[in-house]
Amino acid sequence: MIPRLKLLSLFFASVFILPAAMTHAQSGVRPKPTPAEEGDERVFTEEVRIPVFATDERGRFDPALELPDVLVVGDDVPQQVKSVRRIPASVLLLLATGGELNPSMRVSTTREVALNVVENLREGDRVAVIGFNAQAQVAQEWTADREAAAHALRSKLAFGRGSRLSQAIIRAAQLFEGEPAGNRHLVVVTDGVEAPARIDAKDALLVLGVDTPESKAQAAEATRRLIAAQATVHVVSYAALGRKAMKERERPKEVAGMAQSRQDIAVAGINPTQPIGMRGPGINGPSVNSGLRIDPTLKRVHKAYERAMKKGEDRLKALTEETAGRLIQPATEEELIERGAEVAREIGAQYVVTYRPKRALGSSPATEYRRIRVHARRIGLNVRARRGYVVGAMR
Repeated sequence: MIPRLKLLSLFFASVFILPAAMTHAQSGVRPKPTPAEEGDERVFTEEVRIPVFATDERGRFDPALELPDVLVVGDDVPQQVKSVRRIPASVLLLLATGGELNPSMRVSTTREVALNVVENLREGDRVAVIGFNAQAQVAQEWTADREAAAHALRSKLAFGRGSRLSQAIIRAAQLFEGEPAGNRHLVVVTDGVEAPARIDAKDALLVLGVDTPESKAQAAEATRRLIAAQATVHVVSYAALGRKAMKERERPKEVAGMAQSRQDIAVAGINPTQPIGMRGPGINGPSVNSGLRIDPTLKRVHKAYERAMKKGEDRLKALTEETAGRLIQPATEEELIERGAEVAREIGAQYVVTYRPKRALGSSPATEYRRIRVHARRIGLNVRARRGYVVGAMR
């Protein structure tokens, strides 16, 4: 039995302690977090997310990627991988609707490529659409409704003049803001050429493929923003088709005298001792060979456009290699359309690998670019990842 004096002591102690505790609770003062709580919060804010494509030795998607299968090296130091997971993708379609100097480019073909991408995305993936010529226009804001995206592609893409690719890339980088980082993709359908809205043959020779300080600055800004957006770039290029179509346009046309010219060439091939234009006694009249008609100005414009396509290809190839995407150059229109489904399958073969950097993100400015390497640690596994990230994108 507890003595009465001790009971009274316990009672009075509780009377004074309880109000003190209540006063402390009502004051709004919260207890200082423990070191463990602070550590938990830091792990969350210092997570780096790297998109990684995983395929087997035959190039097929590997559905069983796990933590021990990948090695991430940053600052030449192996990093500890925390998770490997698949999350829904944010896929932005950037579609050229100009390019009137490239006879292979058609809005209808570009639309079919884009529809093929949309139809083969996974459930839960989000898609947006930008069409560009001299202006970049958002045809579809972000949506998980593939039917809505397909409707926008069928109804809101229209032909225009010019091709402001750098401006369109900057607009695309802006549209990625607010989308979850880690699984962003930019699918570009273009021939890579920058061209003003209205251009004639004389102007084309002066501006196509010519870098000015302004164009260089805009291209650099577009690249910087796109890399900061952490988007993987996939390009379906019209360049190979464009070169083929231009060569066909340069062939001599069927005009008066063309059949006579062909006969001359055939005779010369059969009897090399007989000069072209002589089929018998005497020489043919002045109409011989009058069918060969090649527009020298058109040929120079095509050469200038080919140089511009090559420059655009080099730039886009550098972007795809930096971000672990691919530059696809189909040889036929049918192949061009089919490659849309291939791009969607590539997007579906991506994982997101996360790790806590051993060099804290908070120790670097937001604009710092950090190089990384991702290696496969399992036989038969092939991985492809971007070459680095901007610190500010991970905060």
